[in-house]
Amino acid sequence: MNISVIGCGRWGAFIAWYLDSIGHNLTVFGPEEAPQIHEFIKTRTNGTITFREEVKLTTSLADAMANDVIVISIPSQNLRSLMQDMAPFSPKGKIFILCMKGIEITTGKRLSEVVSEYYGKENRTAVWIGPGHPQEFVRGVPNCMVIDSYHDDVKKYLVESFSGPLIRFYYGNDIIGNELGAATKNVIGIAAGMLDGAGISSLKGALMSRATTEIARFIGSLGGDSRSAYGLCHLGDYEATVFSKFSHNRAFGEAFIKGEKFSALAEGYYTAEAVHRIAKKNGIDMPICEAVYSVLYENKDAHEAMNSLFARPLKKEF
Repeated sequence: MNISVIGCGRWGAFIAWYLDSIGHNLTVFGPEEAPQIHEFIKTRTNGTITFREEVKLTTSLADAMANDVIVISIPSQNLRSLMQDMAPFSPKGKIFILCMKGIEITTGKRLSEVVSEYYGKENRTAVWIGPGHPQEFVRGVPNCMVIDSYHDDVKKYLVESFSGPLIRFYYGNDIIGNELGAATKNVIGIAAGMLDGAGISSLKGALMSRATTEIARFIGSLGGDSRSAYGLCHLGDYEATVFSKFSHNRAFGEAFIKGEKFSALAEGYYTAEAVHRIAKKNGIDMPICEAVYSVLYENKDAHEAMNSLFARPLKKEF
């Protein structure tokens, strides 16, 4: 299979490395202004991922769009502008695989909805989500992930083509729940980091339990299957997001509480605002996500936000 990966950050680079390792032909694209692509062109490595000479590296979007399978791994809020940039390069009829997790803030749309808005149903869009970090995959540590799509033939084709000893893929059957669950787990990752930063990491167990219930309610309210929150898109990704030293969202939350600078992308920051808007519009009770939002966007004291959670009315767990 001839595949292009749009985006050469740590996850996009890993996706390309993995797909090359199981026998596919890879083109990796980064825009001219992205330092990562020039680092790869010069040295073929970013310190974690090293590409074989057979992997094509390019700053030409036209070259990347020459393939029929397009994997996208960029900041979620940049997806719409990428769709516009792709328009001159005959994007219709291709398979798009979204390998990032987020919700568009301005519209509240899931990322697959943004793609469909531009190219309609003739484009077969899939999402590739689940736990794992490049630093662990390249050491040979395996994990399980999910591929979902409205198109069953695409889902089957991709799962069968991408499965290997390093990643066991499952067929998703709820693209709404899988996209929402994957996006919101980054908000919970920030919450976990805030607990670390405040020195109360022992609350992470309670966080995981109550957050999964909260996200299940969110998914169900928006037309998905609430059970998806307990799958690989959300709960199954908690170890990699809530505990791992490699998690950008957890690290961002910890740095935020400590008043330290954090320069890496933490998608949960943007997702927190998107979830706040959606929950407010639809009347969905999201106390944990709202607490994170209030700390990040309304300058609420983190300890005060946590105390407000503990002061909520007492109720049955289930």
